[in-house]
Amino acid sequence: MRVTVIGTGYVGLVTGACLAYLGHRVTCVDADERKVGALKNGQVPIYEPGLEELLKLAGEQGGLDFTTDVAMPVAESDVIFIAVGTPSQPSGEPDLKYLEAAAHSIGRAMDGWKKRVVVNKSTVPVGSGNLVEMLVREGSLSRATQAAHSIRFGVVSNPEFLQEGSAIHNSLYPDRIVVGSEDPETVQLMEELYRPIIDQSFRAPAFLPRPEGLRGVPFVATTLTSAEMIKYAANAFLAMKISFVNEMANICERVGADVTELAKGIGLDARIGPKFLNSGIGWGGSCFGKDLQALSHTAAEYGYRALLLEATQEVNACQRQVVIQKLQEKLFVLKGRTIGLLGLAFKPETDDLRDAPSLTIAARLLQIGARVKAYDPVAMTACRQQNPDLKIQYVRSMKELAEDADALVLVTEWDEFRKADLAALAAPMAHRVLIDGRNIFDPAAALRAGFDYTSVGRERAPQPAWQGLKAAV
Repeated sequence: MRVTVIGTGYVGLVTGACLAYLGHRVTCVDADERKVGALKNGQVPIYEPGLEELLKLAGEQGGLDFTTDVAMPVAESDVIFIAVGTPSQPSGEPDLKYLEAAAHSIGRAMDGWKKRVVVNKSTVPVGSGNLVEMLVREGSLSRATQAAHSIRFGVVSNPEFLQEGSAIHNSLYPDRIVVGSEDPETVQLMEELYRPIIDQSFRAPAFLPRPEGLRGVPFVATTLTSAEMIKYAANAFLAMKISFVNEMANICERVGADVTELAKGIGLDARIGPKFLNSGIGWGGSCFGKDLQALSHTAAEYGYRALLLEATQEVNACQRQVVIQKLQEKLFVLKGRTIGLLGLAFKPETDDLRDAPSLTIAARLLQIGARVKAYDPVAMTACRQQNPDLKIQYVRSMKELAEDADALVLVTEWDEFRKADLAALAAPMAHRVLIDGRNIFDPAAALRAGFDYTSVGRERAPQPAWQGLKAAV
């Protein structure tokens, strides 16, 4: 099919690359001339494993273009994706100005010679499908050559369920594809678009083999409103699951239990499952916080207070302060201390710093009067550019981070950190305090390396003396 993707951010670029790889003819549109120029030259503006390789493969097949002109590709397309940003406003309500502009531009570019599908790929509030339909028709009214009723199109909600760091895998081998529309013909066209994924009939990229046993992907057709709710509900549930296990971790510390054992014990229950039960310093990123706020705002519009959603956000905000508390317990006065942050990105395999716990922690430490150093394998350039007023000292290695540091805080669970030589890391430190904010290190190994080690939810009560005597006997 002929496809246009409006927006070359994270979702738009991944969507365009995957659809082009599957054999569709895709044009990605963005108003940023510099970004479009860079993409035409093969420069990828975001860090995502596999994306550069996939864009290259799609380009070699001749199925992917980049442009700043929306009119021509929209006029020629069967399917037009809107994948623009919807940032949160202070009220928690999403800002839809980019969505509205995209919908108007689609309407101005459409003619009446064939039916098209306009797809909401952006995460948008419930009811946005109706808004997009109205705005597309409004845009068409600005053309003197045709009336709004002469264009034929359907509007679809097709939410994305991408995880940064594994977005290509999530796109080509998804758990499900959700399409919401009131029009059977529109749903059928979307099913045809996604047929290679539904049937898993495409050749898997060499760098990303098809999961063993995957024979097909569920195609879930719903109403427009239900599809919009599914996206918000999925993210809200995942965020709630993380906040729940962090709540349990805080209780575990107080009673002497181990939250990793707790997570394993409850995760084996098929009704709960093991994923998203890793305790630590909380979730970040562009989706969870924004979507929880938007869903709470929608509920409030209808006279309902979403208490569970509010609590999920409150627990997460408090969890970031756990690091500060643990540092104070170990070092007492933090003013004048040097604290090294292992990681800046909100999760590994990305350079995304949106709502990253590292930024909250660093800002609080600087406010207290501590000196903050940081090392991240990927995200330091982005952090320096996006946060010029954050007075962090960026270093080039873990070794340099540890030199003369009073404490290290594990913030992002990069594999490089998991494989670290803990003894070598401890050796050059002024005080050998290690706060494991993601519970990735073996406590016994950290202690053997010479660290004064603490993690989240794994605080054990000291072994009673009589147990040691009994063992000796």
